[in-house]
Amino acid sequence: MRSMLWRASLAGALVCGIGLLPWLARTDPALTVLKARAQDRDPDPEVLAAIRRQLRLDDGALTLLGRWLGGLARGDAGQSWISGADVGPAVLQALGASLLLMAVALAVALCTAAAVCARTLCRGGRDRPGGAGSAMLATLPEFLTASVLATVVGVQLGWLPALGWYGPRHTVLPALALGLPAGAVLGRLLDDQLPGAFAEPWVRAARARGLPARSIARQAVRRVLPGLLPNTALFVVGMTGGAVAVEQIFDIPGLGRTTLQAALAQDLPVLQTGTLCLVLLAALAAGTARLGVRLLVGPALKDGAVPALHPATAPARAATPLLLAAVLLAVLAAGLPRDPLALDTAARLQPPCAAHPFGTDALGRDLLARIAHGALDTLLLALALSAGTLLAGLLLGLLPRLSGPLADTVNAVPPVLAALLVTAVAGGGPATPALAVAAVAWAPLAAHTSALLRQERAAPHLTATRALGAGRWYLLRHELLPAVVPPVARHALLRLPGTALALASLGFLGLGAQPPSPEWGHLLAENQPYAERAPWTVLAPAAVLAVLGALAVTSAAALRRPARAERPAGKGEPVTR
Repeated sequence: MRSMLWRASLAGALVCGIGLLPWLARTDPALTVLKARAQDRDPDPEVLAAIRRQLRLDDGALTLLGRWLGGLARGDAGQSWISGADVGPAVLQALGASLLLMAVALAVALCTAAAVCARTLCRGGRDRPGGAGSAMLATLPEFLTASVLATVVGVQLGWLPALGWYGPRHTVLPALALGLPAGAVLGRLLDDQLPGAFAEPWVRAARARGLPARSIARQAVRRVLPGLLPNTALFVVGMTGGAVAVEQIFDIPGLGRTTLQAALAQDLPVLQTGTLCLVLLAALAAGTARLGVRLLVGPALKDGAVPALHPATAPARAATPLLLAAVLLAVLAAGLPRDPLALDTAARLQPPCAAHPFGTDALGRDLLARIAHGALDTLLLALALSAGTLLAGLLLGLLPRLSGPLADTVNAVPPVLAALLVTAVAGGGPATPALAVAAVAWAPLAAHTSALLRQERAAPHLTATRALGAGRWYLLRHELLPAVVPPVARHALLRLPGTALALASLGFLGLGAQPPSPEWGHLLAENQPYAERAPWTVLAPAAVLAVLGALAVTSAAALRRPARAERPAGKGEPVTR
C-alpha cells in the first residue's frame, strides 16, 4: 500500500510540474499557443488577450490544473489548446501507434539479444567475454539508423515504406531502428550473467545425466532472467515514449512525437495526458516484471534458496581494449591540432583524402578536427555523467522501496521532456542536456542493483552468514556490495556510449549544443541531410561512436571478479557485527 501511495504521489508531482511548465519557464503561454497556431502572425495584444480569455489563462496555473484534474476524474482530458480537438481520443490513438511500434521493436530487440548471446549459449558459457560487435551495434544512434534505413532500404531500394503509418509494412524500418540498439544492450546484459548460470552445480549434474545442451541452455536463460526483467520493463517504456527521433524521421503519429510537439507548443492538456499515459504504462510494465520474477523464481526468493551468480569467466583479452583505445587516441591526436571552425567553401563535402582524412562537411570544415574537438566535450561529459549515475544508481538501488517507483516514474519521462523541464527550472544553457540526461540515466542502474540485491539476499551462503551472527554492515561490505557492484559497473560502462547518444539525440532535436559547436550530437544532426550525397559526413562520427562502444564493453569485461565458492562466514575469518 505504501508503495502504491508513493508511486501515485510521484505521478501526481510529475503531472503537476508539467502543468506549471509555462509559469516555471516564465514564458507567456498565450504567445506560445499563438505561434503554434499561426507562426507568421504578429503577436497583437488584442489577439493574445483573446487567447487568454479563450483558454482562461488569467485564472492561474493552479486553477487550470485543478480544472483539468477534475475533468480527468470524469473521463474528460479536455481540449487541445492548439487544435481545439478532444485530447483523450487523440492521445489514445497516438498511444496505440506507439504500442504497436514498441511491440514490433521489442520482438526485434529479443531476436537481437538472442543473437548476441547465442555463442555463449552454444558453448555452455565456456567462452571469453567479447562483445565488440554487439557494442558497436548498441552505439548506433537511433536517429542515424533510422535515417540510413529510410534512405537506403526505403528510398533507394524501395523494399519497404520510408514514411507514413498505414499498415504492418510501415512498422518494419522504425522497429529495426529502435530494436537493434536496445537488443544489443539487453543481449550484453544477458551474456554477462550467463557464465555464472553455467558455472552452477546443477549444470554439471545435468550434463552428467546426459540432458540435451538445448535444455540446459534454456534453463540457464531462465536462471538469469529475474535479474534482467526490471531493465526490460524500462526498455518497454523507453521504446514507447522515447522514440521521438524515430517517429519524427518516419512521420509516425506516436505518443513520443505527440508529447514533443505539445511540449514545444506548451499544449498542456495534451502534454499532461500523454505523460500520464506513460506513467501508467511504466507502472504496468514494472508490475508485469515483478510478476514475471515471482513466476520464474517461485518461493525460493523468500526462502533464501537462490544461489548467487558468480561467473567463473576467464578475463578478457587485454589486447582488444588496448587496440581500441589506441585507435581513439590516434583520432584525437590527429584531429586536435586542426581548426574545427576553419571554413573552406572550395572544399565542400570533399571525400576523405590526404589533406582531410575524414572528409569535409557542407561548409568545408575538416571532419577529423570537428570529431576530435567534439570528443573532448562529449567524452568527458559522458564519463562524468556515467560516474555520477553509477553512484546514484547504486545508492538508490540499495533502497528498492524508495527507488523502484521513482525509477519507473522517471523512466516514463522522455529525455526531450526532461530537457524542457530542466530548462524551465534551471534555465537554458550548455548544462541543460547534461542535467536532463542525468535526471533519467540512473534509473536502469538502480533497477539492476535492486534486482541483483534481491537475489543476493536470498542466497544460502548469506543466510548462513547471518545465522552465525553477521550484522547488516558486515553483510553489506563483505557480501552484498562485492557481488552487486561489478555487474552494475559493467552495466554503467556498457551505457557509456548510450549516455553520449542521449546527449547526441538532444542535439539532433535542437535541444543540445548549438552551432558552430563540434559536439557529436550536433555533428550528426547537421550532417544528416547529406547522408545520401556524402555518407562520410555521418559515417565518420558514427564510426568513432562505435569504437567508443566497443572500448566500453571490452573494458567492462575486465571488471569481472573471479568466482568464489559459497561459504558461510566464520570459516577462516571472524565475523563482526
